[in-house]
Amino acid sequence: MDERTRALFGCLRGFTQVLRILALVLGFGCISLQTFAVPGSVFLSILAGTLFPFPLALALVCVCSATGASFCYLLSRQLGRQLVERAFPERLATWRAQVDRHRDNLFYYLFFLRVTPFVPNWFINAASPLIDMPLITFASSTFFGVIPLSLFHIQGGKLLNELTTTTPPLSAFLLSGGLGLIALLPTLFKNKLKERMD
Repeated sequence: MDERTRALFGCLRGFTQVLRILALVLGFGCISLQTFAVPGSVFLSILAGTLFPFPLALALVCVCSATGASFCYLLSRQLGRQLVERAFPERLATWRAQVDRHRDNLFYYLFFLRVTPFVPNWFINAASPLIDMPLITFASSTFFGVIPLSLFHIQGGKLLNELTTTTPPLSAFLLSGGLGLIALLPTLFKNKLKERMD
């Protein structure tokens, strides 16, 4: 890692030491951009892992993800119904049928969808109010459903933080390789999971 990157991370760490509350507010505001389905929350999760202690970073990411997704849900319910129905009629009908099949265990079904890449999160956020998904089930399953991937993103941020030292420890490289292999698992098992879901 070059000197400019090390200096940037050092500056960011200093910023969080001096203005921790402001950093939390900015992190909350940025991650809440999910309200408008703006990509980039993954990078903010990694940044949270770089800047904050692990438990604080995880809590921040999960709360902000659930809040941003819930705001998107409410925005879609109030203003986006016609847009979603007109733009994605087949996808909405298919997803409505799938959700109806899983109404008895809706929390676990949504949790599963948040962990796997079968249904895009932006679509879940925008379509859920249109298929009579209860907001409390939606928000709680989002909070818990983002934990598995957030663990990897935050740990990636911690790893970046370790790599900014002049001599990164061997554990950082081993952890990086392990995370890379684990990240491949959903892709490898996607077809098997999809068959079980149907």
